[in-house]
Amino acid sequence: MTSNYFMFLNIIGVAFFAVSGALMGHKKQINGFGIVVVGVMTALGGGTIRDLLLGKPIFWVTVSDYLFVTYLAILCTVLFVRYMPSPSNFFFILMDAIGLAIFNIVGIEKALIEGTGMTVALTMGMTTGIFGGLMRDVVCREIPLVMRGDLYASACLAGGLAYALLFSLDVAYVWCIVGALHVTVLLRIGSVYWNWRVDLFHKRTHKGRGFKIRKQ
Repeated sequence: MTSNYFMFLNIIGVAFFAVSGALMGHKKQINGFGIVVVGVMTALGGGTIRDLLLGKPIFWVTVSDYLFVTYLAILCTVLFVRYMPSPSNFFFILMDAIGLAIFNIVGIEKALIEGTGMTVALTMGMTTGIFGGLMRDVVCREIPLVMRGDLYASACLAGGLAYALLFSLDVAYVWCIVGALHVTVLLRIGSVYWNWRVDLFHKRTHKGRGFKIRKQ
């Protein structure tokens, strides 16, 4: 992937997550500079942790354009909410799902560029996608989406595995990205609207089985 293409994907992901952070702040009735804090944290948090783990310069410190895009996305969201009808919850879910999917790919790509194996790259993709939203939810006193039974981290992992599969088959980069994007977004939205869940400790019950003593 060329550096320009990588930067373009990263900027799109930053913008979508900044919007989702600002919308969550609006939902929680956060005002003033608090909206900026939540939006910036959501947009830049995951990538910051990824770069620290990889031992690389933090991306928004190196290229300040990411900060500009973040502030602009937050401002546009505030103006939209202020002067247009209040957005539905679906809008927040969509922004968050697209941001999650894009950041997942960005994290994978950056790790592979730095020479890591695919397992580490998948982990960096999940880190990039998840931790901004995790910070947002904690600050807004929400149970983090990644801590619920919804497909959030699982959707991120599934998208990463789709990318890894296509990558191993020598499929063109663009189709690796498209495949991973579709898997992550569809699983994330499907988990909300069709209640797809991962219940690791759910015990199955077997009704009607077992021995019964007949009364004479």
